Formats: sequence, C-alpha cells, structure tokens
Amino acid sequence: MSDRVSVAKTYKLYLDGKFPRSESGRTYPVTDSAGGFLANASHASRKDVRDAVSAARKAFGGWSGATAYNRGQVLYRVAEVLEGRREQFAAEVAACEGVSTAESSAIVDAAVDRWVWYAGWTDKIASVLGAANPVAGPYFSFTVPEPTGVVGVLAPQSSSLLGLVSVLAPVVATGCTAVVVSSAERPLPAITLSEVLATADVPGGVVNVLTGRADELGPWLASHADVNAIDPTGASREARVDLAQRASNTVKRVLTVPADEPDWTRRPDISRLRRYLEAKTVWHPKGT
Repeated sequence: MSDRVSVAKTYKLYLDGKFPRSESGRTYPVTDSAGGFLANASHASRKDVRDAVSAARKAFGGWSGATAYNRGQVLYRVAEVLEGRREQFAAEVAACEGVSTAESSAIVDAAVDRWVWYAGWTDKIASVLGAANPVAGPYFSFTVPEPTGVVGVLAPQSSSLLGLVSVLAPVVATGCTAVVVSSAERPLPAITLSEVLATADVPGGVVNVLTGRADELGPWLASHADVNAIDPTGASREARVDLAQRASNTVKRVLTVPADEPDWTRRPDISRLRRYLEAKTVWHPKGT
C-alpha cells in the first residue's frame, strides 16, 4: 500500500486567458457531497470582478467581429476538448453533486452535446432573427441581430457543469463575452472547464471565470457600467431584487429566470440566444 501524500490543490481564477490567484489572497475549501475535502478554490474579490470585466470588454471587439462560422468552429472545438476529458469531468460532477458514475457520465455527455448544439446556431441565428423589412418607398430596410456586449453570468448553484454550460454557451455563441461566477459550493467543473477553454482556441478574455459567492460578487457585476447584461440564475431570490435595482442605474439588461433552477436536461431553444442580441435596422436607398 502506497504511503504517498497527494498534492493538495489550490485552484486559481481564469482571467484574460491566464490563471491568476485572487487579488485578495482569499481561498476557501471545496468539499464533496459527503463533506470530504476536495481542494481549495480562490475566493474572488471586487478587484477581480473589475479585472474580469476589463478583460471581457477588451476581447469583445475581436470576438464579436469574428465570423459566425468561425465562432461555431471554436465552440465545436470546446466540445471536442471537453469530451477528451470526460472521465475527469464525470468524477468531479459525481463528487460535487453526489450522483452515481453513470449519472455523472450522462451529465458530461449532455454538456458536450449542448456545446455542439449552440455551435450549430452561430451562423444560423441571423437568418432566423434578422429580416428584410417591407417599406413604402425607394429603400431597402434590413434588421440584423448584433451581440449586446459584456454579460455577467451567475452560474447555477446546483448543476455544476450542465447548468453552467447551458447559461454560458449562448452568451459566447452570439458574439458576447462573459464574466462567470461559478457555483460556490461546486466550483470544480467550472475550473476544469476553464482549462478546456484555455486550450480550445477560445481567445483570452472571451470567458472569464471567478470562483466565490454569487451574492457577494453579483452586486459588483450588476453595478459595473461596462457590463451590458446580467444573468442572475445563481443568485438567491432575495439578492435578485438588489441586482435588478443596481442594474437599472446603468440600464442593464437583466434576464428573467425561473425562481428555482430548471431541468437543465431539457432540450434547449433559441430563447437564450435572443436575449443577448440587439436588433439593428438599416435603411439604404435603392439605386436607379
């Protein structure tokens, strides 16, 4: 029997394509569903939120300016890399969520399929939500969807992987960039997903992942003037009221989400894609 002592892990944040420690120096223990120690995670601070928003804003121009087809290729690559680490994700989901190995494997497979589903929509959503408008005059009128900007995502607290992918993938599929606050008690799948994103052709800053408490970090995201929308899924019911009030100061879009977490295994639709797009209408005179 080996008497080797395993390496005690302290996971870092994911900001601008890098893995820094929290500016605050804070960490907190992560345990499995039975209370056993798994690792330490960085506890993000307000300064980390500001750094994440700055990185997301810097990356927005390049990501939103990429072709929809290219974004789809990148999302498909995320699915490929995630599937390549299927066993690790399954083990982390099983430990965090207290489900069987078979159930956790099915969750990982569903997460891979969810990335593929949204990858397929990147170059089709403009055809579905855009339009050529009939006008009474010598003009062409077109309406095209454009990404809204930087999105703050408070990830689901219970569904550590499939729920996270379900709220994150539509953000990046539309050309937006994201600042994600992971599940506080179950952050390991989000941390591992960060490693997947870092090696799957996703440009630095497009997705930034913070570990910590949604009710602590959420208000700073909601009040940040450079954040354009916020998904409060992972916030408590009481905190959502405060988030909406803070977001109103900068006329920020706040997604309407169910009071309780939905069944993330249900087949998705384009409603989340629609929420991160703005309609831009262009008028152009006809030639003679």
